[in-house]
Amino acid sequence: MSKARTGLWRVYRVPVLLAAASAVGLVAALLGDGAMDALSWLTLGVMALLTVWALRR
Repeated sequence: MSKARTGLWRVYRVPVLLAAASAVGLVAALLGDGAMDALSWLTLGVMALLTVWALRR
């Protein structure tokens, strides 16, 4: 990887991972019951906790 690509990945990796986890949670909430509901609660709950943590910092 070039230096520019490495720099971009360092800047955007957390937002990309948060967006992916959020998308997984939203799709799981729309498509399933039972275990899928638990997955959606977990992923979306983590997003809420991370938001509160970031705002308190």
